Parts: sequence; structure tokens; C-alpha cells
Amino acid sequence: MVDRISNGPSKLNFAAIFAAVLAAGAAFGAAARPLVPAERRYIPYDGVLPACGDPAVFERIQGRFHDREAEFWNTGLEILGFEDVKEIGYKTNGEDYIPRRYCTARAYLNDEKPRQVSYSINEVLGIIGFGFGVEWCVAGLDRNDAYAPNCKMARP
Repeated sequence: MVDRISNGPSKLNFAAIFAAVLAAGAAFGAAARPLVPAERRYIPYDGVLPACGDPAVFERIQGRFHDREAEFWNTGLEILGFEDVKEIGYKTNGEDYIPRRYCTARAYLNDEKPRQVSYSINEVLGIIGFGFGVEWCVAGLDRNDAYAPNCKMARP
């Protein structure tokens, strides 16, 4: 009688073991992150953000737009005012993420061309984590495509 020497597990056994480990890892990964609303965390967010039409929000957008256009692009463009302000989302990423308010407005520039501005107001994303932060994009002036295409990535 001839004994057969095994060279390890068969390919079928290896595939079954791999599939079981992968399924267990996926189940563990899904259960690893608790879905706790941001306002009920150990270090909670309060969820209180300025409104889309708050003058402080517009001042930040205007000031940063001026800095970018004057110092980097050297165009001389300025935002003169905003109109048709709309909120398009609040906490649309989920209840357990940093609270964000998504807005759009029509901006009037000194080149007499109205442009759509998409912006989000974010809690504790101001300078070194204090106050609110604002991320914004002016349609047609996103020259480095940071929010491409056409400021879509600045919206929910």
C-alpha cells in the first residue's frame, strides 16, 4: 500500500478558509464603528451653525476670495454682494459626522458677471478648531479644479 503525502491544504480548502476570513472581517468592520449622532459623542458637537445668509459667512467668503484673486491669481476680481441664498442640505453626510450646512448663492463680482457660489459651513473647522469654518467654490473660477467639475464637490 502506498501512502500519499499531502503538500498542504487543497486549493478548495484554501478558498473556503479565505472566504470565511473575509466575511468575518467584513462583519467585524461594519460593527466596529458605532453610529452615534455627533451631538451625543464623548466630545460632542452642538450642531449649531450660522445660517446660509449670515453676514459673517459672507465676510469670510469675500475676504478669502479677495486674498486668492489678489495675491495668487492677480485678477483684481472682488465679490460685491450675494443674492438668492438657499440652503441645500444640513448634515447630509450622516448624523454621526461633523455637522455641515450646505448652501448656494448668486455672487455679484466687479466684472459685472453673476456667478453661482457653492459653500458649506462646518462646525469647529475654523482656525485651530474654534468656531465655524467655511469651504466655498465660485463656479467658473475654480482654476485648480479643487471642487471639479464646476464646483460639484462643494455641494452635498
